[in-house]
Amino acid sequence: MISGGARRDCDMENPAYILVVDDEPGMRRYLQTLLEVDSYRVVTASDGSQALRLVQQEPSPDVVLLDVLMPGLDGLQTLEQLRKARPCVKVVMLSCVNDTRKVARAIRLGAQDYLSKPFQKAELDAVLSHCLQSSTQAPAIEGGDEIEELSDDVYFVAASPAMRRIRDQVRQVANVDVPVLMLGESGTGKEVVARLIHKLSPRAHRPLRKVNCAALPGELLESELFGYEAGAFTGATRAKPGQFELCDKGTILLDEIGEMPPGLQAKLLHVLQDQSFCRLGGRSMVSVDVRILAATNIDVERAIASQKLRPDLYYRLNAFTLHLPPLRERREEIPLLLRHFMAFHAHRYGRAALPVSPDLVAACVRYSWPGNLRELENFVKRYVILGDESAVLNELNSEAPAPSPAIQAPRLNAACGGDLKALVRNLKDEAEIEAISATLERTKWNRKEAARLLQISYKALLYKIKQYNLDCA
Repeated sequence: MISGGARRDCDMENPAYILVVDDEPGMRRYLQTLLEVDSYRVVTASDGSQALRLVQQEPSPDVVLLDVLMPGLDGLQTLEQLRKARPCVKVVMLSCVNDTRKVARAIRLGAQDYLSKPFQKAELDAVLSHCLQSSTQAPAIEGGDEIEELSDDVYFVAASPAMRRIRDQVRQVANVDVPVLMLGESGTGKEVVARLIHKLSPRAHRPLRKVNCAALPGELLESELFGYEAGAFTGATRAKPGQFELCDKGTILLDEIGEMPPGLQAKLLHVLQDQSFCRLGGRSMVSVDVRILAATNIDVERAIASQKLRPDLYYRLNAFTLHLPPLRERREEIPLLLRHFMAFHAHRYGRAALPVSPDLVAACVRYSWPGNLRELENFVKRYVILGDESAVLNELNSEAPAPSPAIQAPRLNAACGGDLKALVRNLKDEAEIEAISATLERTKWNRKEAARLLQISYKALLYKIKQYNLDCA
């Protein structure tokens, strides 16, 4: 991590542009003085409206320091509009109140970091260095809708081309009252997609109920789905409606549909065809109007071949199919998901949001996440609870693939002598040169692709190429 002063020495001719937004004149003057000492270009604004006008001018700021508590357009409202106007500008929230709910919302809205007043200059330097040099910049938000809240604790994230396509398909099918089959590995977010379909459908005001078909044996699953009459079996002292009746006019999600016993699949097929069924022990037909969504992580073709899944049921459910990609195929979402899970669980456990360093992001991007979103969320939970980045980094690095042979470990330079600071700088520079050179060679000097692979901004890559004279290499 490079401090503000170090960056100033390296780039005197093109200082970073910082916009300070605070309604307190004393705080604006204080921050302006601190930043100008380090040769940053500083502009100030006294309210959110003025800040939005300045941000939309050219050039836009590299970083915005934004106060949370302001009269009129407050900090969170300003942040939301700023992210829509300039998605790539990094924003650091400032507040004298350590409110974890506001922290969580700010990070979900796209804030890069959060500082509690009063703060030390070293804290400000570290945050600015992180913003200007880190690789944690989230993908640009199209229309400000990367994260869509579905309920108090459920969010749909669409920060990759694959998930944007899923979202577009959901919008197309939500209003068409047909069954939808969701396929994908465990933990890829099939239930979240089901919630999004229900939210966007005409049935949104009616209930959405989920039944896990793998969690109950066949007899109990049948009574859970279709209900029973009094005396249907020992202990059935009174009639009970099933989930289909309880969500009449609504939506039912049949999770792990591939685990449903074949006999029960036949009864479900009848419901799909006629929207009617008999309760266990009943004689009269019960009619319902329910939209069926189904999800499974099984290999459908293999399940049909082994007679585990009835082909006629599959074709009925297969009116529309969504294939959810695993997290390893949408790695560009990982920085955003890390920030989102950090904000959510820090608030949930009543703790301050922890920093997500470039090393942590890089390790998470390298890791394959066999458990997908569920594994990533549990990883963030452990980090929030332990508060020890080195412990969770070791956990990931022990599972991550070995680095490419093209990137060699940096060699010690004897010219550094006994100067430890110079030795550290030399090691860091050699490692950066090796990594950047190898990536540029790999992409045939496609700088935008290299920046994506290195998980840094295009501007930061150009700066590094110039700093290390790599154009002449």
